[in-house]
Amino acid sequence: MTAPLLSLRNLTKSYGPVRANRGISLEVGERSIHAILGENGAGKSTLMKLIYGVETPDEGEMLWKGAPLRLSSPASARKRGIGMVFQHFSLFETLTVIENIALVVPGQRRALLSRIRALGEEFGLEVDPLAHVHALSVGERQRVEIIRCLMTDPKLLILDEPTSVLPPQAVEKLFDTLRRLRDGGVSILFISHKLEEIRAICDRATILRSGEVTGHVDPRDHDAHDLARMMIGRDMPEPLPVTAAPAGEKRLELIGLEDTPDDPFAVALSSVNLTLRAGEILGIAGVSGNGQAELAAFISGESRLPAARREQVQMMGQPVGHLGPAERRRLGFAFVPEDRLGRGAVPELSLTRNSLLTAHPLGLQRHGLIDRARAAAFTADCIRDFDVRTPSAEAEAGALSGGNLQKFIVGREIMLKPKLLFVAQPTWGVDIGAATDIRRKLMALRNEGMAILVISEELEELFDLCDQIQVLRKGTLSAPLNARDTKPEEIGRYMMGAEAAREALSA
Repeated sequence: MTAPLLSLRNLTKSYGPVRANRGISLEVGERSIHAILGENGAGKSTLMKLIYGVETPDEGEMLWKGAPLRLSSPASARKRGIGMVFQHFSLFETLTVIENIALVVPGQRRALLSRIRALGEEFGLEVDPLAHVHALSVGERQRVEIIRCLMTDPKLLILDEPTSVLPPQAVEKLFDTLRRLRDGGVSILFISHKLEEIRAICDRATILRSGEVTGHVDPRDHDAHDLARMMIGRDMPEPLPVTAAPAGEKRLELIGLEDTPDDPFAVALSSVNLTLRAGEILGIAGVSGNGQAELAAFISGESRLPAARREQVQMMGQPVGHLGPAERRRLGFAFVPEDRLGRGAVPELSLTRNSLLTAHPLGLQRHGLIDRARAAAFTADCIRDFDVRTPSAEAEAGALSGGNLQKFIVGREIMLKPKLLFVAQPTWGVDIGAATDIRRKLMALRNEGMAILVISEELEELFDLCDQIQVLRKGTLSAPLNARDTKPEEIGRYMMGAEAAREALSA
């Protein structure tokens, strides 16, 4: 019998008193798509860093085709044929897409340009090779990571949430490509919180809980409910029913919002119209890079309109287009940005100090001085109520797993009890148990009369949450669609432009 491509034997990794991985053993076979399942904080990211040479195990060994494998860096892993796409991206923001790729992939500029564009078309991962990374959305940056990884011709490809920014049609196209890669001799380690994807694409799954392996299964032999129970150790709660309520007052209006940005890589907004009332959840769908970041900036107040056009953005019945974020928050607005590290939280500050960033008006400061006891109590409540896995409230935000930091930021904003809550990518990188909890909380707030705007690139999430869905494409927002009467494939056509083309022909 031939040796597995990759074998892990009793791998252990600790960070101070925290044991992230405990005696992990698994095998990844040749021509296999192998899933790693686990809650946020289960040790998945640490394990992938060990396999990719970012970290060195404290105990245990790795074998590559039966021979000892010792990795000193990601470069040494790539030389062995291991490539990885991280959940938190490893790109230089001041460089262009092609410059970032050229740091890893050798070749002439013209050849690299051609290959980037060809891979983008093949996988549905189009991105401008000449754009600077700082001008790209989270979804576009993920595309760059995937393309860069594929261009190294790996024997083992590690993918962390690779489909979170793709419409259904592109997901299936990517899966077809992954199957072709597998059949061509590439093994894939696949991390996803979408359990139906795991069942559709993977032939093996290893389940982690609290840093330990709790089982190896063939996911095709289990339904999503079984996999979720194995992963989190309990049954999933039932979805919260929608409580019918009469339409409330208008909490957010965009009236013919237009903008032509100075940044040549940004997306222009054209005649954007939107109405959100109390007791509603409105979702905005779209392939990443179609104006989501620009639209979010005008809603949050990070981008402002001239005073003469302030009526184009209204909150709680008042024109706010000219107001900044703090002034909008005083009206009852709260915001969860898609970029949790850097915009949602300061990585180097403790969770308690991150609470102060937006919750200070709730009595966490008095006469300009921090009330440490109240700040600590607020943070402790957030950690408890939103199941944030952290050693303490004084842990640095950057030390948390991505999903746990997301739970903290969402919890912090919900605890402000706003009239209007805007959440961008609410469960990006969050495991199924935590994602379900976040969605249940949003539904409960909607039933209590809060107005909630959600931008998400996960259609399943939008259909689970929303009363109405609008699609953003090339800076233009579609008319609202009733989520209960619309199919995901129809939204996918809007996202890819087919619906707009059909409407233009019939006009």
